[in-house]
Amino acid sequence: MKVIKITAVWCSACLIMNKRWKEIESSYDIETISYDLDFDEEDVKQYDVGEKLPVFIFLDGDKELGRMIGEKSIDQIKEFIEGLN
Repeated sequence: MKVIKITAVWCSACLIMNKRWKEIESSYDIETISYDLDFDEEDVKQYDVGEKLPVFIFLDGDKELGRMIGEKSIDQIKEFIEGLN
């Protein structure tokens, strides 16, 4: 599974989720592509991201399986991922 992770350096929820995401990546077969909302503006535009961060877009090939938005607990993240399968 591929995940597009969109965060920002000024976003406190993003900093918290970055730590949690590292733990999740080691538990699942996930390829993560990370973008910063401000520094990667052109790349981020194509994903139609709203105002709330962070945004995790789960993909199977080019097909979007789902989006997880905002700060989540480890258990919520795992539940979301397992719900995609």
